[in-house]
Amino acid sequence: MIDLTALLADLRAEGAELDSWVADLPDAGWGRPTPAVGWTVAHQIAHLAWTDERALLAVTDAEGFRAEMARALAAGNPQRFVDDGAAEGAALPPAELLGRWRRSRDGLAAALAEVPAGVKLPWYGPPMSAVSMATARLMETWAHAGDVAAALGVSRVATARLRHVAHLGVRTRDFAFLVNGKTPPVDPFRVELAAPDGGLWTWGPEDAGQRVAGPALDFCLLVTQRIHRADTGLVADGADAEEWLGIAQAFAGAPGGGRERA
Repeated sequence: MIDLTALLADLRAEGAELDSWVADLPDAGWGRPTPAVGWTVAHQIAHLAWTDERALLAVTDAEGFRAEMARALAAGNPQRFVDDGAAEGAALPPAELLGRWRRSRDGLAAALAEVPAGVKLPWYGPPMSAVSMATARLMETWAHAGDVAAALGVSRVATARLRHVAHLGVRTRDFAFLVNGKTPPVDPFRVELAAPDGGLWTWGPEDAGQRVAGPALDFCLLVTQRIHRADTGLVADGADAEEWLGIAQAFAGAPGGGRERA
């Protein structure tokens, strides 16, 4: 069982680290391009603020969230709905945008702490528990922080918080196959990842017929589609395991385009 209080502390820490990079950033710096084509630093922060606001709505007003999602689906282009949110936020003065993100992420963490065990929250994919929602928000915060770090020349240090991202990456194996129109493998895989502190993180039975092993950082970058499969140190044993690494996706929505090979 994952402790929600500890998880929310890690979510707050992930947001605080990114915040520290942009808190004193000159206005011109918010316009720097990031590895996500067409997105500046401002777009990255705006997307996080927008998504945290949507998650907060899902926690505090489930019916309101469902109604908003229905309108987005009726418009015929859900991805445009997401991109428009980022573009609108990126157009705000940096100080206003930063304040908006701080309020949304703080409000969400506080609201998630009050969600009773067993309650499922609506989302763009399957409904999620408070733990799953917090894990997803940590994953996305970490992933977009990487894009901002690349834009600003910040050298990141991998932490134990990566375990949450890796766990979500493992849990979304079948989703990655389904969203790409493929039938998920029947049997579980063994996943063994070298943690930042030199330890080993594992999932799945030791005697599984197919396996994935390598650096936890590489796996997390892959499942958030921030690195090309060929640029990782991950090793797959089994055809299905190798196919998974080519389509892995820990975030909701349509299949992502991934990143070009370095």
